[in-house]
Amino acid sequence: MGILTATTVLTGCDEDDERAGCAWTKTQAPTAEAGSTVVLVDGSASVHVKKAGARGPDYGRTVDELLGKEDEQGETVSIGTFGGPAGDVVWTVQERPGDWKESNENPRNQELNRQAANGCLRDDLATAQRTRPVDGGTDVLAALAAGAEMLSGAKGERRLLVLSDGLSTAGCADLRGARFGSPQDLKSIVSVCDAQGEFSELPHLSGVKVTFVGLGHSAGGQPSADTAQRAWLRKLWTTLCGRAGGTCDAEDASVMAESPAPAGPGSPDEPTVGYGDSRSRTITLPGAALFDTDSPRLRPAAVPTLADVAATARTTPSLDRVVVNGYVDPRGGSGNDRELSQDRADSVREVLVDHGVPASRVTAHGRGRSPGCPKEKAVTDMTRAQRLQCDRRVDVEIIRK
Repeated sequence: MGILTATTVLTGCDEDDERAGCAWTKTQAPTAEAGSTVVLVDGSASVHVKKAGARGPDYGRTVDELLGKEDEQGETVSIGTFGGPAGDVVWTVQERPGDWKESNENPRNQELNRQAANGCLRDDLATAQRTRPVDGGTDVLAALAAGAEMLSGAKGERRLLVLSDGLSTAGCADLRGARFGSPQDLKSIVSVCDAQGEFSELPHLSGVKVTFVGLGHSAGGQPSADTAQRAWLRKLWTTLCGRAGGTCDAEDASVMAESPAPAGPGSPDEPTVGYGDSRSRTITLPGAALFDTDSPRLRPAAVPTLADVAATARTTPSLDRVVVNGYVDPRGGSGNDRELSQDRADSVREVLVDHGVPASRVTAHGRGRSPGCPKEKAVTDMTRAQRLQCDRRVDVEIIRK
């Protein structure tokens, strides 16, 4: 489970917080129909510098104006840090009222409260940015789902501000083997994440305005994205966000600064996204989205997704081979586990070949019962149904020479 811990003594506006700008918010009710903003701060190791003097993202430089505007509008604001493969969020502050006009009838006091409240929000953002993950890796889509859940009961306009380099290393949008700049890779990722119906990994963002800040801007010591790769990341995340029903854009302003706070002792290593340098990439497909129970026959709705996977393999430079591994969950009879998983792997192989992947380069293997979910999955947070779904999967590994 990707629990996060704070390494500073700064806190949000809790019961003991006496900072000016926080005191009046603790007794004020949210303004009806004013709207709500959730700020999600990436806490993964890829955005934290390892030593003093290095460069890294400083999101406070780019969001002061956004937070100020939102506070002036009287919106409630929540700020949290996400990290780990489950996208867990630790909230620095939740649903703080920001209507300074209702806090005091005196115009001078109103202005003082407005300024102090904005300073309080900046402090909370700094606290969130200093929060460290316990587990390495991150799932941006899972974090988006948590942010949308926080907004689910809000009235008025709903905003989600995502401060992240966008380098997911878990879930359907795992970018460790993606070819940045490849339109086909982008299409394949979106297609797999948006598998049919209940098998989609996309959050529910209908009616939410989402803004991404800092995509492609990682801390020193991590591989760096160039202009074209940052543009690809912006296209990927706004496309995934749009498919999830949100109104989405991405700010391209630089967020890099000198000497942000280095990562504290014990911060976990981050799986590396090599911007297309990886020799292999594994695409995980939910078996229940591909096949009916105990059947090796592909559902018609699964074919377009597999066609996108085939196009990704077919257009991979220096393609060596494609390996299809089929798994079943433990519920079936032990006598047909291997046979069913092999038949399913063969069915997926057949579609890949039908869509242009050379047959001589595609092998299919029925692995029988799954040994468990891939290690980047946060299995401790899964329900039994979700674990079974993870077990009855098909992995397509695309390997370059």
